[in-house]
Amino acid sequence: MFLPVPHLIVQPDDGVAPVLDFIRLAKESLLIKQFTFSQPELMDAVVERKNAGVAVRVMLNPKRSGGDRANDETFEFFQKAGVEIKWASPKFYVTHEKSIVVDGKAALIATFNLCQKYFTLTRDYGVIVQEPAKVAQVAEGFHADWEQRDWHPAPESGLLWSNNNSREAMSRFIDSARHSLAVQHPKFVDATILDRILSAADRGVEVRVLCGGKHGISDWDILDTFSSLRVMHRSGIKVHKQKNLRLHAKLLLVDQSHALVGSMNIDRSAFDLRRELGTQVQDPGVVARLFAVFESDWETSHRYEAPDPLDPSLHHENDFPHDKDLQHE
Repeated sequence: MFLPVPHLIVQPDDGVAPVLDFIRLAKESLLIKQFTFSQPELMDAVVERKNAGVAVRVMLNPKRSGGDRANDETFEFFQKAGVEIKWASPKFYVTHEKSIVVDGKAALIATFNLCQKYFTLTRDYGVIVQEPAKVAQVAEGFHADWEQRDWHPAPESGLLWSNNNSREAMSRFIDSARHSLAVQHPKFVDATILDRILSAADRGVEVRVLCGGKHGISDWDILDTFSSLRVMHRSGIKVHKQKNLRLHAKLLLVDQSHALVGSMNIDRSAFDLRRELGTQVQDPGVVARLFAVFESDWETSHRYEAPDPLDPSLHHENDFPHDKDLQHE
């Protein structure tokens, strides 16, 4: 094994240090695919690895769904430093994946972007996987997107890929719940996943949903998100709003024994149009910490009744300052 045990990174609790340490472990190769990347220490570490003789490739998303460009300065920085860099594949509307592969032996699959706010202000997670098949598939996906070619990942790897198997795999994961289902997600814009969550409650599973309210939800996604939260509330599901931090994480926990962590929001376009990556997690230590963080966040959260999605006058929320750059893809 490359590392002693599978490792979990919790933000903002753990900060930038474990990501920096992970990048610095690279001795042979370093593959980085990111939606947004602007953290100076991490950018410098990538250049340092390149200068140390590591084969480094960086792939960045060119623009957000709204058209604004967040990575141009980073792209230029790496280009000037001689790092091999490309824009993400145009086969996808947006590349929202957040992955790092070190020496083909370990891969970080995260919900956070490599930017300051995600290390200081938002609840987020990252899992370092070491299973050879998973790591090989993350690297395979990187090279396919680097070469801008069609690619179909092998099924049953324990990884979730958009736009391939992510909706089906997330649905099966929810369907596996027998006792409890904890959902920590900011966005609810997919009828199939909503149906799966409601079905879990119908069969007696204790379902708890921790959402972020309006924060980061675009005007065109408020209708579905608020409506989905209202439907879940009317169905007897406990719906709370995260209060201690802005919610950016994408986490599902089943029966306190399995977790699903990834870049994809519960959103049609995240399943169908974008490049996204997630992983199922069974390591007891990692799952236990994920559950402990969820429980802590739940204890500080408030019961939430989503307002009428058709009445904008009810949508104002002032528990956090407005952040124009926090827009859930």
